[in-house]
Amino acid sequence: MSGMAITRRLALGGCLAAPAALAQGTDWPSRPVRFVVPYPPGGPTDILGRVVAARLAQDLGQPMVIENRAGASGVIGSEVIARAAPDGQAFLMNASIHVIIPHLNRAMPFDALADFTPVTNMAMVPLVAVVNPNLPVRSIAGLVAYLRANPGRVSYASSGNASALHLAGEMFKLMTGTEMVHVPYRGAGPAVQDLISGNIQLMFDSIPSSAGAVRSGLLRPLAVTTAKRVAAYPDLPTVAEAGVPGFDIATWYAIWAPSKAPGPIVGRLQQAVAAAVAVPEVREKLATLGAEPVADTPEEFATFCAREYDRWGRLVRDARVTLD
Repeated sequence: MSGMAITRRLALGGCLAAPAALAQGTDWPSRPVRFVVPYPPGGPTDILGRVVAARLAQDLGQPMVIENRAGASGVIGSEVIARAAPDGQAFLMNASIHVIIPHLNRAMPFDALADFTPVTNMAMVPLVAVVNPNLPVRSIAGLVAYLRANPGRVSYASSGNASALHLAGEMFKLMTGTEMVHVPYRGAGPAVQDLISGNIQLMFDSIPSSAGAVRSGLLRPLAVTTAKRVAAYPDLPTVAEAGVPGFDIATWYAIWAPSKAPGPIVGRLQQAVAAAVAVPEVREKLATLGAEPVADTPEEFATFCAREYDRWGRLVRDARVTLD
């Protein structure tokens, strides 16, 4: 482990929330709480965040305000929280790109680990390979054959450079020996709209953002990207089953506070999220979106973040992913 990695992990460990017992009795929140989502409205982070925030507002007795601050693959909105006061009034809701982008952007205005306090991983979400119905493919095998016959003529969308959606496409290219053109968008919502209109042909999308279009027949699902099939699409094969052995990728959606946020507040928010995703109505909404609740402790999430930071870094290097 490098000296930098050790420093990051130690800094991260120093920001962990206090044990749950210390959260009892705090008067937080006493006023509205802001959650910055670093993407436009309509994408998976925004959708999931609003589902959880609505229940938090009900349970905590204060408005939970979602603020969309899009740009630079999530960096702009994330920097808002990295620079925010650690007073429990502002948090970041972001996806797994939070630990991916540092491997691609050497001019990051913050440290993705040390400058944030991990609160909890709200949910894990598999991706689904979806195509515009005008693309003449109905399976992963058919897609691979079409790509090989038409190298570089198919465009695939993502929610932004370095997102899990982007890396899923790069992993697919790497493992199938095919060529596609990557088209990054400022969030999954605009990307799905262009996919529906036919401006692009393919997307490895987070299940929540394309679920409605799939149900209405506007998009055709080919396979899910995880090692196992998912409840949202029980009859849909995995990419691995469909002819690309070993393909396994998912995204996740989590909450961070600014560095050095008070342990009792971090603990109380994590407990509130855990309670929220345990409510049958919330679980049903998340299941409809293809999301699997997690709500791990701050300590568990800190360990997970460090592990994911390293895992995504290896993929970036192996696939030679760049921001260009």
